[in-house]
Amino acid sequence: MKLATFEQGGSSGWGIVEGDAIRDMRGLLPQYPTLKALIAGDGMAAAREAAKSAPLLPLAEISWLPVIQDPAKILCCGLNYVEHREETNNPVVGHPTIFVRFADAQNGHERDVIHPPETAHMDFEAELAVIIGKGGRRIPREQAYEAVAGYACYNDISIRNWQRHTTQMTPGKNFPTCGPFGPWMVTPDEVGELAPLSIKLRLNGEVMQDAHLGDMIFDVPALIAYCSTFTTLNPGDVIITGTPGGVGQRRDPQVFMKPGDVVEVEIEKVGLLRNRIVAE
Repeated sequence: MKLATFEQGGSSGWGIVEGDAIRDMRGLLPQYPTLKALIAGDGMAAAREAAKSAPLLPLAEISWLPVIQDPAKILCCGLNYVEHREETNNPVVGHPTIFVRFADAQNGHERDVIHPPETAHMDFEAELAVIIGKGGRRIPREQAYEAVAGYACYNDISIRNWQRHTTQMTPGKNFPTCGPFGPWMVTPDEVGELAPLSIKLRLNGEVMQDAHLGDMIFDVPALIAYCSTFTTLNPGDVIITGTPGGVGQRRDPQVFMKPGDVVEVEIEKVGLLRNRIVAE
């Protein structure tokens, strides 16, 4: 299934995407008012059944919201592709580099990303998002996929000058609207093996990043096992798995996003996430 969070007609809710329409689940399962609640309540089977009688809305009539609007945690892995580690001149490390994003910095598909006046260094980062279903502590690597509710596209947009103010990346990773997440969450049964799948980013139609998910240094099971050791993972939590090489800051000449640009993240079998950059 492809599950999305959206708003339409003044109210928000979630639905199941089918082609160019979405099954509107608002009100059909009141015990699951959000996707996060559906995941926490193990309600996927109920959703499949209820969807049979759910009305269809054309996708053109909805506005997309972040897949999970209020995750308790957004854990991000930096420097998780060899090419990106090498282009940033960072050493080999034995553990994932983890930082955090805030839920209110996220954004939806086809929504404007606000370019703040504090920077001329707004950069793109195509990433795979992992949405946690069955959480817990110290999840063994060999059981990690059992903890996954689904996958989505994420653009870990970075305000590079603020990211480099100190050794801490948090300020440059949390400007409002700079965390596009969507359009939908795809359940693992539709995605299959991750390693062969391509991940790309296009800026104004030009491919800037092009890799495969198998190029990750720490794969999804490793990240789930590591993160669940130092914190309890809860249903609806999100792990952002890192970006490939080709980011704008490391190009020669450098390429940064500016108002009027259109940026797209596309992950094979997962989806295509598109946003326009606008001046504040």
